[in-house]
Amino acid sequence: MSTKMNKVHLSKGILEMKFMSRTREKLEKEKDDAEGRALYSNEITDKMLHDSSKYIIETSYVPCEDLIEGRVSYGGMNPEIERIIELEKNKDLAIKIEKERAEAAEKQRMRRDVPDEEMAKFYTSVVKTMKKKYDKRQTILPLNVKRMERPKDD
Repeated sequence: MSTKMNKVHLSKGILEMKFMSRTREKLEKEKDDAEGRALYSNEITDKMLHDSSKYIIETSYVPCEDLIEGRVSYGGMNPEIERIIELEKNKDLAIKIEKERAEAAEKQRMRRDVPDEEMAKFYTSVVKTMKKKYDKRQTILPLNVKRMERPKDD
């Protein structure tokens, strides 16, 4: 109870200001949570409030067992239902095949366009060209011209 008395309350005018919208929302949420806890205080325990659940509660065992929901026909007793089930299976199969095709197309796109041998030939020719270019630059400079030197830092 002492924590409630020490808590500072902001006026409605301040909370209505544009820059205080986050604080207003936070205070409203806290107020709603407090009201909810007060309503269900006899049903909610402290352990429920502070611990997270490790289990998912499912109302039916149908999704757990991968069962078919709805009507089922056996041995041709209801051909319309059998046709609908077959269409659903084909639809799932078509989606799976489409995903596989998309993955195959992506792999094909990611393949190398240039074989390794051709790339090696190109690289060696580029290296030779660059070597020739820089060898020519060194021979063009006359020997009697002094090269610029950096000034010494003293």
